[in-house]
Parts: sequence; C-alpha cells; structure tokens
Amino acid sequence: MHALACAASLLRRAMASLPQLGAIGCDTPLLAKILPNVYSKGYSTLLAPANEALIPPELLSSKTVWTPDRELGQYEDLVARVTNFHNEDNGFMVLDGDVFDVPIRKDIVHRVVRQLAKRQQGTHSTKTISEVSGTGRKPYKQKGTGRARHGTLRGCQFRGGATMHGPKPRSHAFKLQKKVRRLGLKIALSARTAEGKLCIFEDLEVPSHKTKNIVQYIKQMDDTKKVLLVDGGDIDKKLKLATQNLHYVNVIPSIGLNVYSILQHDTLVMTRDAVNRIVERMHTPISR
Repeated sequence: MHALACAASLLRRAMASLPQLGAIGCDTPLLAKILPNVYSKGYSTLLAPANEALIPPELLSSKTVWTPDRELGQYEDLVARVTNFHNEDNGFMVLDGDVFDVPIRKDIVHRVVRQLAKRQQGTHSTKTISEVSGTGRKPYKQKGTGRARHGTLRGCQFRGGATMHGPKPRSHAFKLQKKVRRLGLKIALSARTAEGKLCIFEDLEVPSHKTKNIVQYIKQMDDTKKVLLVDGGDIDKKLKLATQNLHYVNVIPSIGLNVYSILQHDTLVMTRDAVNRIVERMHTPISR
C-alpha cells in the first residue's frame, strides 16, 4: 500500500507539472519531461539510446542456442526423411501427430515402467509364530518369579522366534489400463522424435552377416551410444547375426516395441513398415 501511495503521489506531481514543460522542446522524450531524474543521456533502465547497447558485446556468449521453431506436443503431423544404412535418400514419410507429437508426461512413463515389478520372483518369506519350530510349553509360571509373563518362547521378542508382519510369497504385478500403456508408448516415441533421435529407414537390409558392417554404420550416426533397430516383421537373419555380438545394438520387431526398450537406447531406428504397423496398432480401438 505504501508503494502504491508513493506511485500515485509521483504521478500527480508529474501531471501537475505538464503545463510548464512546453519550453523543453518537442524532440525531448516524454519520459524526460515527466521523470527527468530517470532519463539520462547514457544508459537507462527504461529507455535505451538508439546508437548504444545495453550490454557490452564482449560480455555476451557467442554460443548459438537452439530453439525449436514450433511448440512441441501439438498433435501435428511431422514429415521425416527416409534413408538407410548407406545414408541414401529414399523420400519422405508423414508421421502421425497423435502418435509422434503428443505432450511429454513423465508420470505416465513412470507408471508404465513400474510394471516391470512383475518380474520380481516374490519368493521372500518369513516364519510366523505357528511356523517356528519349538515347544508350546509355558516357560515358567505366571506369578512369583518377578519376571515378565510369557506363554511361549516362540514369540518375536525371543532369539530364534517368529517374525511379526514379515513378507510372505506374493506377486508384485499390478494392473494398468490399456489406454495408459498405449499413451506411455506414444510419449516415448514423441520424446525421441522431439530430441531428433528417431531415424526412419526404408529397410534394414545389410550386405552380409559381418559385424564390422554394423559397427561402421553406427559410427556414421552423430552422438549415438546405444541404438535400437525396429523392423516391421521378422528380423532378417543376416542382421541378427551381425548385431548379436554388439552390446550397444539391439534388434526387435515392431510387435515387441515397448517404453522400457526405447528409454534404454538413446537412438531409435525404425523402418517404414514398422512405423505403419505401430500407427495402426495405436489407432486400433481398445477392446473392453
């Protein structure tokens, strides 16, 4: 309230002095007429001279900051370049916006990945008081000993006794709605697309089963540490033999594409057939 009162008082004084500002000249900025103490011929926080810069150029960084020319997650169809292992042009392909350009939600991805809990064996077990070996005889009489009263030596407070509220064998799996699992896959694909780490190939054909060919192809990719190759149908035998000795290259069919596999690899390579099958899968109505 005090700041508002001061601002109102300053504005009243400025408006009262306006009739007396005719002698200053019409070429003087209005800011100099009303607030002469703020405006100066040098730098100003409110008005900068036309021939002077607010920040010296030597203090500015020369590094170019990349900013996207559009906002992500707008469900817009994208156009992707189609190539192959030899980096040859094979036209373009339109990526559906409702699959490859959805808003990024980390909570959905976390829920989908947490489904890996069903891999736990769940064989952990502890013995209750009825399962611990030992006699059921009362250790000593109820009264007259001066000690605490006990009816068994198999209780949890004794050495070798039972475990109270301990784990028992169970399944750690939990259900997740189909639409949430489907949305998680869309988000993972959209994230790789937004990062520029989604490559569309015409096919995954290799000339031979030699591993050195795949190593050479991966070296040609920029800033790539781990690659996931996704084919539409069955994996080619030569490609499978060429990649099975590389820990940073994995090949799966489109039917096996999942969120966890995408997150484990920084680069995703999909064939044109694989993209069509994934889009068809995402557009299939969910059976209730």
